[in-house]
Amino acid sequence: MQHSISIRNIMPNPSPAKKALIWALDRILGVKKMNALYQQHKMQGLSKESFSDRLIELLELDIQGIEALQSNIPKSGPVVIASNHPFGGIEGVILARLIGEVRPDLKVLANKGLGIFKELSDYFIFTNPLSPNDPKNGPSLRQCMKHVNAQGALLIFPAGKVSYYQKAKAGISEHTWNKLVGRLVSIDQCQYVPVFVNGFNSPAFYRIEKLYFKLRMLFLGRELLNKTGATIQVSCGNAIKEKQISRDLNYEQKAKLCRALSYAQDNRWRYEWPADKITEQLPIIEEIDKHQLLTELQALPSDQLLLTNKGYSVYYGYQSQLPLIVQEIARLREIVFRMHNEGSGQPLDTDHYDATYTHLFIIDNEQQKIVGAYRMGLSDKLMEKDGIAGLYLHKMFKFKSSFANQQGPCMEMGRSFLIPEMQGSYQGLLLLWKGIGRFAAKFPQYRTLYGTVSISKLFDPRSVKLIEQAYIDNESASQVSAHNQFEFDSHVEIDELAEEIELRDQLTSFLSSIESDGKDVPVLARQYLKMGGKFHALGIDTSFNHTPGLLLSVHFPSAPEKLLKLYVGEEYEAYRDWQAS
Repeated sequence: MQHSISIRNIMPNPSPAKKALIWALDRILGVKKMNALYQQHKMQGLSKESFSDRLIELLELDIQGIEALQSNIPKSGPVVIASNHPFGGIEGVILARLIGEVRPDLKVLANKGLGIFKELSDYFIFTNPLSPNDPKNGPSLRQCMKHVNAQGALLIFPAGKVSYYQKAKAGISEHTWNKLVGRLVSIDQCQYVPVFVNGFNSPAFYRIEKLYFKLRMLFLGRELLNKTGATIQVSCGNAIKEKQISRDLNYEQKAKLCRALSYAQDNRWRYEWPADKITEQLPIIEEIDKHQLLTELQALPSDQLLLTNKGYSVYYGYQSQLPLIVQEIARLREIVFRMHNEGSGQPLDTDHYDATYTHLFIIDNEQQKIVGAYRMGLSDKLMEKDGIAGLYLHKMFKFKSSFANQQGPCMEMGRSFLIPEMQGSYQGLLLLWKGIGRFAAKFPQYRTLYGTVSISKLFDPRSVKLIEQAYIDNESASQVSAHNQFEFDSHVEIDELAEEIELRDQLTSFLSSIESDGKDVPVLARQYLKMGGKFHALGIDTSFNHTPGLLLSVHFPSAPEKLLKLYVGEEYEAYRDWQAS
């Protein structure tokens, strides 16, 4: 008997009444027209791969994003790939074909309606999304779990139903994702790959859906056929490891996180950093002679040596005392900042604030060189001399009367760096913070530190937006505003997630999916969080290669006692309890 495409393929042994219904449905749903193409192009009995290729070819689909998708699919081990469901059918065929080239073991949890294509049946584990409580779904779901547990690859459309217009979101979106995906990604060593397929069904489809939502199912076959000549963009994030998804979340919350991770790949949610104004990098100046460095150090008053630890010494000083050392700090800053696309392009990174700010720096005693530094502005002294213009950050932010630096003496922290071989080093960051702590102990009137954490433009703008959204709360934002804001809206689906789940705790998952080189939240931001830091605003530093900067403040005496003791040292209690006379 010749194979054909018909509703009968999913309704075996129909009664005479059902045969009449099948006859009618084949015509109403456009299945009869699909069958004509099926017969005309001799698609009967083709392999699932050949059948998919022929269908895509007949529909003349222009599929974009293939290489990125396939490169992000793990070649082995348990993996769950989840996608939105914009069309209701053809995206399943497309993704199964593309992913199957990388993972021949791929299975797809799919609407049983796709069973009309007998040639594709080997791809699918069928379910009935219109009847979630159908007892026949149980074995299908257990088969999914078994397949992933057996190191297999599974593609799933967790909404279970086609996307539809949602007034509250002013756009096309989906039903809540089934918590099954949350359970699947919790399997030991499972990886999750978020996928977003961009596209829409016809306006008529969404009008029908408004009249009565179940009617949309009658149009899915026709919607498949009217995709002829369509461009379909597939966007994919990096694979996320099971351990990168918070274990504190239940399966339902994990499903919501997976959904937001997939929507974060939407190619319409994009922003391009402005072109760098710095088009030429001038040669870096020569390193200062070690003898000159030592001469300046030896001339410093002994109380400006803050600490010595494991072959390193931390000092503070001023440009008037240390002109060559400050020049060397500026040289090293330019080297490091260029690595993060933040350099000035000049032979060294300097400005007039170098002359008025305090410089805290680390010396490697054996190699006799500077390995890291911070630039600190003592707000009371700077404002007494030059008013608000004496503060570097006034160029980025408008400080309201409630902000800390308008209330009392503060230390404005900025221009921090560690040389490349010290980056990622616990020792380097520890020495900087011990230096800050020892300086605060000497000058206990400075209770609050504030400054920016630079977020390199090497980050995807989506990551920067997520960091801003996760770290800044309304109360903190009321104290300060940025002169140059980051003009990139958040994503409505991520906004929805943030209403239920603490976005800050999920940032690693989002950044892992977005940043191809594995960048996470800047280490300095995490350090300030440990200190009890509050984040107030994100601004664009127009004088620093348009680099985004996250403004924060830390009430240093209120830091966790363990950290305060570590950084301030033996005098931590005296500093903590100090009161102005």
